[in-house]
Amino acid sequence: MSNHNYEEMKGNASVTSDPSSHSEKHFHQESDSLKLPLRPPSPMSYGAPPPLTPPSYQSSSEPPDPQFSQGPEFQSQQTIFITPVQPTKEPDNTIYSIFTLMCCFLPLGIVALVYSIKTQEANHSGNATVAQKYSRLSRMMAHIAFGFGILIWTLYITKLTIHSRKHDETTDQGLANLSTNNP
Repeated sequence: MSNHNYEEMKGNASVTSDPSSHSEKHFHQESDSLKLPLRPPSPMSYGAPPPLTPPSYQSSSEPPDPQFSQGPEFQSQQTIFITPVQPTKEPDNTIYSIFTLMCCFLPLGIVALVYSIKTQEANHSGNATVAQKYSRLSRMMAHIAFGFGILIWTLYITKLTIHSRKHDETTDQGLANLSTNNP
């Protein structure tokens, strides 16, 4: 670069009348466009609701309205009565269910026992309608299990009787044949 170019530049600088914000005199300061605002923008500009302002209190020399309460309003507490649960006395048929479970018909005996346990729980909680329902179901299942048990035991005894008679007849015939063959 020659001095001639520097002088041309110096001459062009004097032609501009609007000095830029980045002048050599103020190089340590930022431009106005880069400075942060002192106060953040209002919330309305972001779509937020306006800030709440505290209510302004006015003093008056008038007597207060009798319907207007100046103190904080309190609701009275409600009284809650807790009554103990009265257990009900529905029959649970537990022993009958266990008997049908062990001696009659196992599947229906299990169902009868489950319903008798549910009856006990409903009796303990005081729910009479549920206890009656489960008591009836327990008794009905135990009756059905007892009926199946009687039917199964009757068929089993009948089969054993028939089988023993056939066995006795064959044994009697075998003995008769032996006695006729032996002189």
